[in-house]
Amino acid sequence: MKVGRYILSIDQGTTSSRAVLFDSFGEIAGMGQREFTQYYPQPGYVEHDAAEIIETTLYAMRAAVNEAGISPDDIEAISITNQRETTVAWDADTGLPICNAIVWQCRRTSPECERLKAAGMGEYIKKTTGLVIDPYFSGTKMKWIMENVPKAKELARLGKLRFGTIDTWLIYTLTEGKAYVTDFSNASRTMLFDIHNLKWDKRLMEELLIPESALPEVSESSGIVGMCGNALFGREIPIAGVAGDQHAALFGQCCFERGMVKNTYGTGCFVLMNTGNKPAESSNGLLTTIGWMIDGKVSYVLEGSAFNAGSAIQWLRDELQIIESAQECDRLAETVEDSGGTAFVPAFTGLGAPYWDMYARGAFLGITRGTTKAHMCRAVLESIALESYDLFALMGKEAGIEIDELRVDGGASRSDFLMRYQSGLLNKKVCRPHCLETTALGSAMMAGLAVGIWENIDELKSIWRCDTEYLPDMLGENRDADIDRWHKAVEKSKAWA
Repeated sequence: MKVGRYILSIDQGTTSSRAVLFDSFGEIAGMGQREFTQYYPQPGYVEHDAAEIIETTLYAMRAAVNEAGISPDDIEAISITNQRETTVAWDADTGLPICNAIVWQCRRTSPECERLKAAGMGEYIKKTTGLVIDPYFSGTKMKWIMENVPKAKELARLGKLRFGTIDTWLIYTLTEGKAYVTDFSNASRTMLFDIHNLKWDKRLMEELLIPESALPEVSESSGIVGMCGNALFGREIPIAGVAGDQHAALFGQCCFERGMVKNTYGTGCFVLMNTGNKPAESSNGLLTTIGWMIDGKVSYVLEGSAFNAGSAIQWLRDELQIIESAQECDRLAETVEDSGGTAFVPAFTGLGAPYWDMYARGAFLGITRGTTKAHMCRAVLESIALESYDLFALMGKEAGIEIDELRVDGGASRSDFLMRYQSGLLNKKVCRPHCLETTALGSAMMAGLAVGIWENIDELKSIWRCDTEYLPDMLGENRDADIDRWHKAVEKSKAWA
């Protein structure tokens, strides 16, 4: 272990760009963050300005270094973790985006997904990519751009079109166009990547009209992929760790062994299980994907994704304006014994695993004149735990593994109420770590391995430690009643749109 050296980890998320500076003990030395604009041009559409993502990322990087008060000379490497599936298209000559980025939550490609299903592509896509056909993934977003942005076809004809998930866009910009790469974890989320043969799939590229020249080179998650130009900090710094946010969080939680599970409570909820060096196939809507590749070895994961979790709390705050903060949501939920028979389904942008209903929409059910905002707050928090329960329970069954504990992270995991309720629903131990910035930490660990700050994965295990442990304390009949009410509510929300 090298002491006194730092990793600057970019954590580019759905609502903000963050940067976290870690020292060689995995402790946070500095942090910067800036939110950016969310665009909703029509119902079901979600967009970001890719240029604003760059601006806010650069701001966050400088802010983290300034807060730490260190010299840029002390930064050993930069790492990147990112919101997955969000798709950017740009001109290779100018380096400028040709349209807004299409966000992972966007539902605009639902008709294309229906076409793929009708064409009988579902089984091929599942066998090849480990994914299900859904607007969530990048491939149909790329096709939409090819068909709806006039400049895309012309650039593609000239071999100048570039598609990328956010990691690729950041690397391309930070290296001043010298590196056009992604990593295996991000590639595996495009619905274009063969996770068994580890290459872009020609049949899927043809089906979705994607030229191979418009797809980046795929690299390992730990290793130098390019050099950040000297304009930012006055010297070149290697970019040495790259992973999609949920894969990075699994790594940052030190879930290195088969059967270990984490749940990130962010904008959505993402439950991931390490399944080792062999992919585990799901027959009930979970996704098989690549966790990371390091030293030529692939670690596969089984994943369940719920699209809206923390975003539901933001909705209470920003759109309904019945709370002023997430902390107030917690306080109100604690003032009532239960949700008063009220159930909430946070299907603002459809339902993810295990339902995969792109036409489902959010719903409050069971409201009476006696329903208060405290009941509504409790129902929203309970819904986050209940959608996670669905994923966790199914995961253990499909992988054939008895799960001992759940490691948690993400902003909403700070809620003691939510974590207690989650433990009770699962009837399992829930562990919240000392460092909740596990997404940023995971990619920093990958970069640190690449540049020699840490020697091996075993050395990384000493970084993780449980800060708060929650043990189940819910009566079985209460658990069953809550789960039954949840499933009844989910059925009511399906196919609404």
